[in-house]
Amino acid sequence: MLPVTVLLRRAYAAERIWAALTARSNGEGHRRIGVSLGVPAATVRGWLRRAAQRLEAMRALFLTVAVTAGVDVRIPDTFGCAWRDALAAVATATAAIRFRFGAAGLGGAVTPARVAAAASSGRLLAPGWPGLPDRGDATPVAPAAAHDDR
Repeated sequence: MLPVTVLLRRAYAAERIWAALTARSNGEGHRRIGVSLGVPAATVRGWLRRAAQRLEAMRALFLTVAVTAGVDVRIPDTFGCAWRDALAAVATATAAIRFRFGAAGLGGAVTPARVAAAASSGRLLAPGWPGLPDRGDATPVAPAAAHDDR
């Protein structure tokens, strides 16, 4: 079992990865984020690319977590930016869990990074999460039926 401080297949703590995702939602690029976090730019670029492929899935999952854990949860309005929408959903889930279990939670401080790690079972950036096919694993699409001009 992974602690909620790490993500599966990642060499950096969830808090550092979360800081990169947050910086990206504020418009920063992977190079600047890498410098500010002391992480190679290529590593940050990989995190951001993987996250970008699943922003809507992240938003949906964390709003579900918020509604499940919370009481009278207010679903945040959309910002028109998939990055901000996904991070707002995680913030909403974090607030709902804090309200229900307290700021210390059941296993330490309740932070957005820990909520993201716990709710995704550490798979937030892992291949195939949440049930998404990877590029090489995608189920082939059947070819379109031949057009018959009789």
